[in-house]
Formats: sequence, structure tokens, C-alpha cells
Amino acid sequence: MKLKLDIDPDIVAMMTAEVAAGERAVSAAIREAGTGLKAAWRLQITGAGLGPRLARTIRSEQFPKATPSLNAAAVVWSNAPVIVGAHDTGPLIRSKKGFWLSIPTPAAGKSLRGGRITPGEWERRTGLSLRFIYRRRGPSLLVTEGRLNSKGRAVASRSKTGRGLVTAPIFLLVPQVKLPKRLDLARDAERAHDSIVGLIVANWVS
Repeated sequence: MKLKLDIDPDIVAMMTAEVAAGERAVSAAIREAGTGLKAAWRLQITGAGLGPRLARTIRSEQFPKATPSLNAAAVVWSNAPVIVGAHDTGPLIRSKKGFWLSIPTPAAGKSLRGGRITPGEWERRTGLSLRFIYRRRGPSLLVTEGRLNSKGRAVASRSKTGRGLVTAPIFLLVPQVKLPKRLDLARDAERAHDSIVGLIVANWVS
């Protein structure tokens, strides 16, 4: 006697369909978590007053790119990791080349190359010399003797009588600066990680 057993529905086909559904669900969940984390980090950066340009350095990418997978993963990063990382950790900054960090005052103006001007560039540009003044309390100073123009910038005085001549602080000198912590990227990363299981369940459609 020969018996034939048919199982309806097909178990193999059902399992294959469930695996495919799982791959789609995991990939969709990872994609949503990754893009959500990217948006959260960008929002946090702009909310901290660091500007949209820095926020746009946050990028995300999913792997594999073309096909769904149970091993899908997302990577979120910044194209300006040093700047973003500094605001995330609040590091202590010290001078690399000397004892002092120089912080330009409004009287120093801006660098012709963009960003903050250095004492050396300021002396070359103005033709004036800087004089060091040590202070026991508060930052020490680099000052110059000159006059302040209409923009509040220190320039050479043309007066022969010394009229309008002032001693203007051009740079503040400090041994170190503690950058305030303005971001908490780990908080948003933990939230994105904790949301993955719920996203997988929500996206699981056979």
C-alpha cells in the first residue's frame, strides 16, 4: 500500500514567504531608524545654534543597498567629525605650539583667509606691534597703541600730537579653554536603537 500525504498550504512556501517578509521588515526598520537618527542629529545641531551648514554634514547610509536582508545595518556619521565631536564631548582645548591660546577681540577684526585672525597675521596686516600684558586674575592680553576706527578696529594713528591714541586689547590670552558640551548624540542614538524592534514588527507584512 502506498500513501501520499499532501500538506496544504505548502509549509516550505510559507516559510520562504515569511523569511522574505522578515528581510523586508528588517531592512525597512533599519532604514527608518537610520534616517530618523540623521534627522534627530541635524535637528539637535541646529537647535544648539551651530547652524544648518554643520547640520548638513550628518549623513546616513544603509547596507546592503539593493536587496532586503535580515542582517541589514545603517551607518550615521558626520563629514565634520572633529567639530561635531568637540561639541558632543566638550573637550579641554590647549595650545599646540605655545603656552597661550589667543582669542581675538572685536578690535582685531577678521582674518583675510576667513575665520579667526592670529597675532602674527594681525601684526603683518596692520604694521603695528603687539605688547604682552600679564594679569594674575583674568586672561592676559596682547595690546597695541593706536586708534580705533569707525568700525571699532585698531589701526595706526596718524596724529602727531597723540590725539585719539589708545591702548587697545587685541587678543585675550588663556592657557586653556573648556568647550561647553552642546550636543548629546548618544541620547538620540539610544532612542533609535530602542525603536528598531517596534519598527520591525510594524513593517512585517507577509
